[in-house]
Amino acid sequence: MLGSTHGTLTTDFRARVEACGETPRTAVHSSAAPSAEDAVALDVSGRPLHSDVPDLDRFFRPESVAVIGASDAEGRPNTGITRQLIAWAERVGARLHPVHPTRTTVFGLACHASVADLPEQVDLAVLLVADPLPVIEELAETKVKFAVAFASGFAETGDAGAAAQDRLAAAVQRSGLRLLGPNTNLNAFEAFRQDLDGPAIALITQSGHQGRPVYSLQELGIRLSHWAPTGNEADLETSDFISYFAEQPEVGAIACYVEGLKDGRSFLLAADRAARAGVPVVAVKVGRTETGARMAASHTGKLTGADTVVDAAMRQFGVIRVDGLDELQDTAALLARARRPQADGVVVYSISGGTGAHFSDLATEAGLTLPILDPAKQDELHQWIPEYLNVANPVDNGGHPVGDWRGRKIIDAILADPSVGVLICPITGPFPPMSDRLAQDLVDAAEQTDKLICVIWGSPVGTEDAYRTTLLGSSRVATFRTFGNCITAVRAYLGHHRFTAAYRSPFDEAPRTPSPSFRKARALMRPGQQLSEHAAKQLLRAYGIRVPREQLVTSAAAAVRAAGLVGYPVVMKASGPQLAHKTELGLVKVALTSASQIRDAYRELTDIARYEDVPLDGILVCQMIERGVEMVVGVTQDDLFGPTVTVGLGGVLVEVLHDAAVRVPPFGEDQARAMLTELRGHALLEGVRGAPPADVDALVEVILRIQRMALELGDDLSELDINPLMVLPRGQGAVALDALAICR
Repeated sequence: MLGSTHGTLTTDFRARVEACGETPRTAVHSSAAPSAEDAVALDVSGRPLHSDVPDLDRFFRPESVAVIGASDAEGRPNTGITRQLIAWAERVGARLHPVHPTRTTVFGLACHASVADLPEQVDLAVLLVADPLPVIEELAETKVKFAVAFASGFAETGDAGAAAQDRLAAAVQRSGLRLLGPNTNLNAFEAFRQDLDGPAIALITQSGHQGRPVYSLQELGIRLSHWAPTGNEADLETSDFISYFAEQPEVGAIACYVEGLKDGRSFLLAADRAARAGVPVVAVKVGRTETGARMAASHTGKLTGADTVVDAAMRQFGVIRVDGLDELQDTAALLARARRPQADGVVVYSISGGTGAHFSDLATEAGLTLPILDPAKQDELHQWIPEYLNVANPVDNGGHPVGDWRGRKIIDAILADPSVGVLICPITGPFPPMSDRLAQDLVDAAEQTDKLICVIWGSPVGTEDAYRTTLLGSSRVATFRTFGNCITAVRAYLGHHRFTAAYRSPFDEAPRTPSPSFRKARALMRPGQQLSEHAAKQLLRAYGIRVPREQLVTSAAAAVRAAGLVGYPVVMKASGPQLAHKTELGLVKVALTSASQIRDAYRELTDIARYEDVPLDGILVCQMIERGVEMVVGVTQDDLFGPTVTVGLGGVLVEVLHDAAVRVPPFGEDQARAMLTELRGHALLEGVRGAPPADVDALVEVILRIQRMALELGDDLSELDINPLMVLPRGQGAVALDALAICR
């Protein structure tokens, strides 16, 4: 992970802002002029509700540039970099000023001994020095807006390098300039083709080489507008560039290669800005596998690994996560150029029945909708396609019709169907002249329709004229080389437009003031301690979450009286601040139906606790609730995103199946319901094998109340685990049968 400095704004952020009379650091360079309210708009936990967009216009198109450490001495690394920067400055119309203490000219340009000697204030300083720290302090006096530090040897090298990077970041903070790097490269100063038109891809990478496949799309006629190689992100980070690119009118999609996020909250706010603008963000995020076990006392803590949270956060805010660089380039290219779909239906059209069937299987398994064309449409297609061939979807033309006038008629008829939004034509190999005529018909049809046409050119050669000239020469046909990449891109395309059409920013509705429940709950917290089950349930009650009828007792006689009040049958459980999992120790007794069983159970529970040396605050006598679906709902703290909410199947299934869904607060009811549909065991909530449907509305309400708790208690609540939450039949609610809470 490159130079990651994880963290979230702490709960005293509001107080610090108000005390200083300042806006947050990121607001200093905003291109918009936020209102006084927006500048310090914070949610109930003190985290910002708005992202600020750094004005990066002068970074990408400066009027004046200083190259510090410039050289024209042959054989030196700085010489090649200086030469490239001079060429870039000429392309963007910038004046370039070399800076070097011992040279008077560099490549024929007047060279200045120091930053202080520059003839004008510069927009951008490029630092070709091993230690950028002294130069940053010098630049601060000349009011330079941006700097780039190529130097390595910082956080990527270990603790000493991380400490050096912290000093550099602090100097940048004091200076008022914005820094790209350190440990970055020249990708921001690449030559972009100017002869291409249409929406462009803006590229963000932490590793420059990993962006090369996307940059190479220009050779296929796909426009690129920017490349931000963020490096170690001592200052400017991926989130800053997402926010900026989302507001550039030429940007149709943002492609990212991310090794480590610097700050989770900033990333969510940037993704939210892109979602509001309808600009798709496609990302490869390194780190799907866990490199170490996460220690947590709760079930939800064990379920919620770091990458699980990243994945959930991206999905929650519409960031399209892909695995490979080939998927990144193909998906970003499609999303940048394709128009909004008119329907979700996909039709597969081929000259081979086997090809169509194979692709349709893969597409259906991936979740694409392949509608059966209605009988009237099938009759129309059979005017040109033999009756014995299938035209229901996939459409098999048998080959011969594509070689004459019938081919275009078939394509137009398919596109005219209102249920069809995408036509996909897999051409597994060139078969001229039929494949040439088919490619041309598809390109011609694409020019006259708003619907998406995709072609998979399966030839391993890729030099065929139908591919290189006809298909790649079209800005309207999306051309792929593999089935898998086409399916990934089309699924992302349809999903993105469904998402943005329904998107409502959760930050607009995030609570800004604590609820009355917060004051009650805060009084129950015990810093640095795990609460007993009884105390944890009191915490839930403070937020209106239902728990069973129960009493905490400290004698066998009191237990018998409590059972009479609670109502038989009852459950008896040991309750103490050090008891995470009571069942394993034999500290739970169920289905007790008489006073003698109550006395025996009380004696046995207290004996086990003494033997195990477990301190108790008493024995809980609880109402027994049997009928329902056992779920787990909880809160854990993530290093990047802060509190996260997890929902999954409860009881023993949580440990066996690890079937869970995660969200990062704030989120609304729609996301709470989406969590449930993501569970593999979702059918249990709908009722199986004669069981009645569960009260999903009550479960959603619990999730939202837990979210409110997570937001308001913030970092003070290290973990919360309700397991099981018994979801009763529809209309009867949900009851937290057990709870664990750990205070920080």
